[in-house]
Amino acid sequence: MDLQPVYGTPALVADTNLVIGDLHIGVESHLRSKGFHLTSHTDDMCDSIIESADDSINRLIVLGDVKDSVPGSTKQEYREIPEFFERLLERFDIIDVVRGNHDTQIEEFLPTKVRIRPSTGLKLDDTGFIHGHMWPSAEVMDCETLVMAHNHPAVMFRDGVGKQMTEPCWFRGSFSKTSDPRYPVLPRRFLVIPAFNRMLGGSPVNVIGEDLLGPVLNSEMLDLDGAHLYLLDGIDLGKRSDLMVRGRGGRRFDRNRGKD
Repeated sequence: MDLQPVYGTPALVADTNLVIGDLHIGVESHLRSKGFHLTSHTDDMCDSIIESADDSINRLIVLGDVKDSVPGSTKQEYREIPEFFERLLERFDIIDVVRGNHDTQIEEFLPTKVRIRPSTGLKLDDTGFIHGHMWPSAEVMDCETLVMAHNHPAVMFRDGVGKQMTEPCWFRGSFSKTSDPRYPVLPRRFLVIPAFNRMLGGSPVNVIGEDLLGPVLNSEMLDLDGAHLYLLDGIDLGKRSDLMVRGRGGRRFDRNRGKD
């Protein structure tokens, strides 16, 4: 399966499929509870998804965390999620949602035409797709490339006076072995997609001493040091091992941190 990031957008084209993750619809309600007064960006996300799909795309795959609240749900989620997917069904023939850790009772929100896949993942041809908070099934791991979400990957930059900033990034690398006690066969490559919802900020994957999220990325199956980080405009920043920085606290807002 040919995997190509969409220029400037945290979306992946996989043959005739568009792949996104971490919508976190309803995050504005959480932020309002913290004193931030923000309008909903759900319609903007829907517009961006539709604009990211050219005429060859007929299927949308969402790698989990459609909703934001966990546990429970908000009025915003009940109001916006059904309308969001009804509109997308006008554009895509097939929509799959791979269940994420925020997707409790997601069946209540999605139109019946949307297919809900288990958190253990979905396999299409030679590519596996998971959210990333649970171990994939053996069938999903028997693939060439494993595509994950969940981490909201970002890269942290620090200048000479200690000022820091983060940017969302693609995180792409290889598995370091071909088998494991848990799986008879392992993928050759992995790809972690950035969060589609820009309101989430991101979790830097290049901070010394910071763990990544999910069992696969925290296992010894991956060559994390040799993985490359790419900005949304396609710039290859190089190997993760050459980009490591020391954190300084005050991390940007990320609803996923601590929800592994």
